[in-house]
Amino acid sequence: MKSTKFYWGALAFAVTFSSSVWADGALKIGVTPGSLADSVTVAAQEAKAAGLEVQVIEFTDWTTPNTALEAGDLDLNYFQHQAFLDNVIKERGYKIESVAFGLLPNIGLYSKKYTTLDSIPDGSKVGVANDPVNQARGLLLLQSAGLIGLRDGAGATASVADVVRNPRKLAIVEVEGPQLVRAVDDLALAQGYPAHFVNAGQPEWASKALHYSTVDDLYYAIRFVARSDRKGDPRIRQFVDIYQNSVAVAQQIDASFAHDAKLYSLPWKEAKYRSIQP
Repeated sequence: MKSTKFYWGALAFAVTFSSSVWADGALKIGVTPGSLADSVTVAAQEAKAAGLEVQVIEFTDWTTPNTALEAGDLDLNYFQHQAFLDNVIKERGYKIESVAFGLLPNIGLYSKKYTTLDSIPDGSKVGVANDPVNQARGLLLLQSAGLIGLRDGAGATASVADVVRNPRKLAIVEVEGPQLVRAVDDLALAQGYPAHFVNAGQPEWASKALHYSTVDDLYYAIRFVARSDRKGDPRIRQFVDIYQNSVAVAQQIDASFAHDAKLYSLPWKEAKYRSIQP
């Protein structure tokens, strides 16, 4: 198993490196740092023992993993939920699709300045993700907490422009998704992913959200995504089976979520989801 970390901002770099770094026949999986990379790395180690060579490639943004997959420089990526994937396909026309369920992270509303939602002053700055899909999820969470109201029907496509009720005159600040964990230091409240706090060396904050989303929302489960013309690759099925059935992978996921079972779920292990195919 080989692990490579790249800090790319454009496909040109992916194309440049593909002929040398990725010419070894290994199954190439793109991930983002943290719980996803850590669990995939464990699965890759087990895959090697089963005779499947896997190269885990870390990306530090949420654009390049799909660009590289579409270009054929990856066989699989594992960093996005279905809502994010649907939006990418709609905007860019990529021929990629979900092939299996991964873990389902919960999200929360975090504050390092206030201990309750009621104590947050009127006019405070509140951070949400700046990408369309994760922003919608954050806004829906703010609405479920009673802090704002959204236009009827906004749902998974909600944006800041859809806020029609804001009785406390909160200033909604759009923040790059991976930076939300740092933005909490400066804002009164921010949308956040528990695993991001663990990855940032602040595991004690993962379980301190003032309000959580449901952990039963399959639309936001992370997906294994492949090119449509390569989804039948038996190596992909083999790797997904290893990932989903590995005790060591499950233990790593639990550690990434601060050993707090309320912060995540494993949909493929739940009876009601076993018959559902992405």
